[in-house]
Amino acid sequence: MKTTPVTENLIQLDRAHFVNAYLIREPDGFTLVDTTIGGTADALIKAASEAGGEIRRIALTHGHGDHVGSLDALGERLGEDVEVLMGELDARIHAGESVVDGKPRGSWPKITTTPDTRLKGGERIGSLEVIASPGHSPGHVAFLDTRDRTLLAGDTFTTYWRAEVPNRLLQPFPLATMGTQDRSQVVASARALRTLEPRILACGHGRAIRSPGRAMDAAIARAGGR
Repeated sequence: MKTTPVTENLIQLDRAHFVNAYLIREPDGFTLVDTTIGGTADALIKAASEAGGEIRRIALTHGHGDHVGSLDALGERLGEDVEVLMGELDARIHAGESVVDGKPRGSWPKITTTPDTRLKGGERIGSLEVIASPGHSPGHVAFLDTRDRTLLAGDTFTTYWRAEVPNRLLQPFPLATMGTQDRSQVVASARALRTLEPRILACGHGRAIRSPGRAMDAAIARAGGR
């Protein structure tokens, strides 16, 4: 797993060269945003330790398998004191409820972890403000670091080659598009995230982008969100 410090408060953790988790530094340790794919728990814990802290909570942008893949293993290793937070509709899907017509798009692996908190948007998790951003998944959320306006956008944007909104298969990184539930709604959420004027854009797939406004605008335009 590749570890890249982005800011003094943000560390990007890249697994298998295509999916990211993030450590957000807080006074009591770290908030881990997403868990990547299975088999990553030990590496995530080690990365936090090497950065000088422990994982205190796990905040999930959405419930797809490449973001919750190591959640159960982390729960086993870290114990019940670590709070787990997930968007309400995605938590309901994992609980076996029907929240969309037909089968939800994307990978929804069976997990035994029940989130302690179901997020709707507007909550605070330490320094992070929760931003509802449905579309890629029904209960997708993003996180805005209120200290420096770093936006952890999950899969509302990808930056694997360039910034994109994952709603078209003819993209350099089409895998996220294959999991997008609502290709119109994800554009609306991308536009809403753009209004936050983030200083750094950090996504589930790809590199972090500084001063991302123009790149976000271009991605939204390409996705049909002019």
